[in-house]
Amino acid sequence: MLNNTNTRRAFTLIEVLAVVIIIGVLFAASQPLIGDSARKTKESVLKNNLRSVRETVSRFYKDHERYPAGLQELVDKKYIMKLPVDPITEKDDTWTIISSAPGAGDLYDIKSGARGQTLEKVKYEDL
Repeated sequence: MLNNTNTRRAFTLIEVLAVVIIIGVLFAASQPLIGDSARKTKESVLKNNLRSVRETVSRFYKDHERYPAGLQELVDKKYIMKLPVDPITEKDDTWTIISSAPGAGDLYDIKSGARGQTLEKVKYEDL
């Protein structure tokens, strides 16, 4: 004699697959938002680093009436703690140094050495 009171209830394979597919679709839809957020943060850090170094170069010029020989001189003279990292390239040696005059060999301005463009379609080197 069969006892129907001990029957087990469980999810069917179709129900489990439906839930997995729904979670996959939600995950795939959220990826562009997460990627853009990380990229936007890196671009914001890049702009802040550029602004900070440019202000430091201006302070150095006011103090010494000349531009520094490079980023390392700003570190050596304690204007900055360490070389800034370009958040796009994730390196501190990819900066493009702009001299005050052709062949001057000083640091008048600094640009990112990263290739590509921001989310606003501005080249990194033009920031």
